[in-house]
Amino acid sequence: MALRADNITKKFGDSTVINGFSHEFTDGSFTCIMGASGCGKTTLMNILLGVITPDSGTVTGNTVRMSAVFQEDRLCENLSALSNLRLVMRGKPDRALIETELAAVGLTDCADKPVRDLSGGMKRRIALLRALLAEYEILFLDEPFKGLDDATKQTVMEYCRQKTAGRTVILITHDKSEAVFFGGETIILE
Repeated sequence: MALRADNITKKFGDSTVINGFSHEFTDGSFTCIMGASGCGKTTLMNILLGVITPDSGTVTGNTVRMSAVFQEDRLCENLSALSNLRLVMRGKPDRALIETELAAVGLTDCADKPVRDLSGGMKRRIALLRALLAEYEILFLDEPFKGLDDATKQTVMEYCRQKTAGRTVILITHDKSEAVFFGGETIILE
């Protein structure tokens, strides 16, 4: 079932952040949402996720399993990287599998370290891995590559593209090169 937004409007006080947004995100599509800061990209994502309610309009298709990387990492700081990933994985995932995924994004030798002791870029990669390793039908990514140096960002973007091939993904970004890299449809919010 496709995710569909019909005539979504959201105001905060006297400020209209989203005005009459409609779009169908088809199954297996990759969509980039771009626009200036404050134009409502994150608000739209939260409406699509069902985290906040629009003032008017409807969202359908958001009753499926969804996963997300938010602007904040939202990790369990006292848990290890390994434990943060295990939280979203079914059953008792194999340690070697998790270590392989960590290594794929340049995070070797940090599986047992508490997240609070890791750098911002390391935390960001763990947040992205957690979203990618969860079971989902729709993946939301809100500025998932922020804070990564150029070489690491390229590695992580390639990993993300491989892991999301054929999946429904909605990427929020300010970076046009990210939209070009992932292809798909680009929506500009104004």
